Amino acid sequence: MSACQLGFNPEYSEDAPTAAQIAATTGYALLEFGTAWCGHCQAATSAIQQVVSEHPLPHIKVADGKGRPLGRAFQVKLWPTLILLHDGSEVGRLVRPTQAHEVRELLTPTG
Repeated sequence: MSACQLGFNPEYSEDAPTAAQIAATTGYALLEFGTAWCGHCQAATSAIQQVVSEHPLPHIKVADGKGRPLGRAFQVKLWPTLILLHDGSEVGRLVRPTQAHEVRELLTPTG
């Protein structure tokens, strides 16, 4: 799963993990769906980067779009969408964050 790294991931990966790979993750992980050209994604980057750098969890940044199976599996409709996972299951979701405190609230369960 090359799209996964610990801490902030600066690039959306075209090489998305499968739903089965996501389901098999252990511990906390953050999925971020978006695209490099999305204005909302660009605007959210600073807030996301600030907070993710404070939390030692994998940040899986997935390039999303029409026909992308992982985004459809999570019913992503707007970008960026952040999904907090615990042991492969969704435990929280945040759509189009603009402030660090919003991202921080999402990640609060991770300690």
